Amino acid sequence: MHISVRFFTVLREITGKKEEILVFKEEKTKINTILKRLSEEYGKRFIEYVYNQKLEGVRGNLQFLVNGQSAATLKGLETILVEGDVLAIVPPVGGG
Repeated sequence: MHISVRFFTVLREITGKKEEILVFKEEKTKINTILKRLSEEYGKRFIEYVYNQKLEGVRGNLQFLVNGQSAATLKGLETILVEGDVLAIVPPVGGG
């Protein structure tokens, strides 16, 4: 199974990529599993950016979009992705 992951701003700098295609043996996977895999691949900088170490979870200001739909309206980090899905990790947007 192939899942595309899109990176923006700081994550683009950390990974050196705009997009990466991950291959999984399983027919489906969860956002949590994808984040763990990316953490293993990109290490400390990725982990520090994505995870809130004090709360031992993902930072609340990041958004995860599955095929353009917010994972928060689905099953959050337990949202299941299947072949061809696109996961975008979107940083907080500032304005003023």
